[in-house]
Amino acid sequence: MNGADYIPRPGHGAAWLTGASSGIGKAVAARMVEDGWTVYITARSEDKLNEMAAGSGGKLIAAPGDVTDPEAMKAIVERIDAAEGLALAILNAGVYIPLPASEFTVEDAKKHFDVNLQGVVNGLVPAMQSMLARKTGCLALVSSVAGYRGLPKSGAYGATKAALINMAEALAFNLYPEGVRISLICPGFVETDATAVNDFDMPFLMQPNEAADRIVDGLKTKKFEITFPRRFSFMLKSFRLLPAKTYIWLGRKALGMDKE
Repeated sequence: MNGADYIPRPGHGAAWLTGASSGIGKAVAARMVEDGWTVYITARSEDKLNEMAAGSGGKLIAAPGDVTDPEAMKAIVERIDAAEGLALAILNAGVYIPLPASEFTVEDAKKHFDVNLQGVVNGLVPAMQSMLARKTGCLALVSSVAGYRGLPKSGAYGATKAALINMAEALAFNLYPEGVRISLICPGFVETDATAVNDFDMPFLMQPNEAADRIVDGLKTKKFEITFPRRFSFMLKSFRLLPAKTYIWLGRKALGMDKE
């Protein structure tokens, strides 16, 4: 089977979800249990994972670990393969720190790169190797609409999400012929602890359970990209057609930044 046509189902094996203890990840875990999946849930907080697992009837299995630790991520994949095989990996862990230019630091940028980009790679590599060996499976990388074009205060965050978009597209060329699907998930604004720090109006703000429904339902289709809300995604994607100078000028005007 061409990987582009593969649709993961609970009977194919287990799912693995990183960034599972809060926000979108926690909502996705709950929705997947409703759909019959056994989900290995990963985050740094073992207590939170155990609490989630306790109320799941055995469908959520705590697999604590830090995504910045490649050996820990490899061990989790090996654990899943030994138990029932990995059918679906949703690599969702991420951080967001708003960084205007005056507050942009090496330390904060590195935190974004270590978690949002290298942290995804640390989970992607063992999961991808496992699926390639079996010639089946689905890898889902959680990026963001912030990866479509540069946005104010997102110099580090948006850079990592843009890199994930490019990575997913590049890997698809080689994964599809091997029976492995790769999907790209690009949410807009979702009401979580991460977005609570924003000091501006967030258009088309969604609740975590709404985002979870879009993600889980999207993975049941053959779409490469799962992006939402559609109107917001379309608007940001259309901006990619503009020359950078024009885009930045229009963005500053729209945000009232020329009055600063």
